[in-house]
This record gives sequence, C-alpha cells and structure tokens, in this order.
Amino acid sequence: MAHIDRILRRREVETLISLSRSTIYMMIADGSFPRPIRLGKRAVGWRESIVLAWLESRKSSQAE
Repeated sequence: MAHIDRILRRREVETLISLSRSTIYMMIADGSFPRPIRLGKRAVGWRESIVLAWLESRKSSQAE
C-alpha cells in the first residue's frame, strides 16, 4: 500500500520547524528551504516528506 504524502500548510510548517513565516520565506528566497506548492490563488503548502527530509538534513549537519 502506497504512503500518501500529506500537504502541510504554512502554520503547520512553522510549528514543525520552529521558524517564523518571515524566516521561512527568507530561506526560500536564498534557496535554503524547499519552495511550496501552490494550492490555490492565495494558498500554498509543502509536502510533509520534503519538510521532514529538510529537518533531518539540518539535524545531521548540526551534529557535525
């Protein structure tokens, strides 16, 4: 059975990664955070698997 990748809205992402909206968008602009996918005219989201992979990469780079 295939795993369904949830779409996380901005507030969920902020809570999950403990960063503010402005910090997230600054990081997107400089290429250090994944770009969101457009869900509607004024709505965006991120694939849960991509955000979790980004978190893991941050943890492993901080451990070095």
